[in-house]
Amino acid sequence: MEEPTHANPHDHDHKHPDVSGGWLRAAVFGAMDGLVSNISLIAGIGAAGASSGTIVLTGVAGLVAGSFSMALGEYTSVKTQNEQVDSELAIEREAHRRNPAGEQNELRVAFVSMGMSTKTAEVAAKEVHRNNENAPRLHITHELGMDPETKPSPWIAAVSSFATFASGAFIPLIPYAFGFDSLAAGLIVGGVGLVIAGGLTARFTRKRWWRSALRQLILGAVAVGATYSVGLLFGVNGA
Repeated sequence: MEEPTHANPHDHDHKHPDVSGGWLRAAVFGAMDGLVSNISLIAGIGAAGASSGTIVLTGVAGLVAGSFSMALGEYTSVKTQNEQVDSELAIEREAHRRNPAGEQNELRVAFVSMGMSTKTAEVAAKEVHRNNENAPRLHITHELGMDPETKPSPWIAAVSSFATFASGAFIPLIPYAFGFDSLAAGLIVGGVGLVIAGGLTARFTRKRWWRSALRQLILGAVAVGATYSVGLLFGVNGA
């Protein structure tokens, strides 16, 4: 029988990607939003009968506006979330100062709910509360599901979303950049981009790549179909 090892399993057995840095969610959101929004945008404008020059101008404007909007939105949302966590941590520290016994008992109950025996939970809670800095942090981590010391970076989220939105939004414009005056080509290239982006996200989630790729393609097709229909309905050709 193999002897158990006390070495850190993350050094030799398995590793976890960074899920708290804020970049992955922002990057995936940015890429998908850039792809879907700009494919849909040029589809609607193209279906309305606009010239290729107008389609390109609209696509570029959507790329620039969307990139800055995504970056500012991500920065503000992550910054606000972090400030809220800091505020809750301050409240928790004050609660520990006012009622340490009550807070310790709260942690004991939490440990019991996690599977510890009552005796073990009492000892563990008592030892944790010997450190006035770690105890509030542990309470907040358990109650909010977020460690105050590993908050996501708003700057990383902003830069990630800006770069990936711009990259995604440029994909349906690639045929026009190479001189192809074809809305169909832009939509096809955009669809390929959705498949590739969906497949790449599966690398982080360890899901089957084709399921993620198909999901993104279907969702993107729904958005494109909706805006294309609007373009046909209110297009300049029918005015």
